[in-house]
Amino acid sequence: MESESGSEPTALSVVRPRTGRDLGDCVHLLAEVHEHDGYPVNWPRRPGGWLSPPALLGSWVAERDGRVVGHVGLSRSGAGDAAPGLWSARTGVAPDATVVVSRLFVAPSARGHGTGALLMARAVAEARGRGLHPVLDVVASDTAAAALYERLGWELLGTVEQRWGPQQKVAVRCYAAPG
Repeated sequence: MESESGSEPTALSVVRPRTGRDLGDCVHLLAEVHEHDGYPVNWPRRPGGWLSPPALLGSWVAERDGRVVGHVGLSRSGAGDAAPGLWSARTGVAPDATVVVSRLFVAPSARGHGTGALLMARAVAEARGRGLHPVLDVVASDTAAAALYERLGWELLGTVEQRWGPQQKVAVRCYAAPG
């Protein structure tokens, strides 16, 4: 396969379970994404812990040319997650029948090759394998991420305002996977 510039061959991204050895690479990649895109909005005090929350059910990395270029996690919903409640209100199914896709990011240099879609597909497959419906939320100003979810057929459940601290309110768009 050729790169988007057409000049160099590149390996396809491979998605695999994240291992303990990957966490350092994921933290470095997250810092690069934060610098480039402002994700996450608030840099975590312990980025490794942020990537491995207690409710984490699984996480995966995308590897391209032997290096980690993307990450996604799947977690049980927490108190601050709005998407499970919105999905429940729409479908009449309990919020605990959902699982939250989170911590999705792709290296700026690796974008445009379908890596985000591959990571999303892996998280959705895992959710469905557990009999759970995947949902997510994204900061409303992150139009690139919202465009990805919409291209993949995710349904916008609504936009809500969340309080992320005493002085910080953030609008988030909540989505549910198709089907």
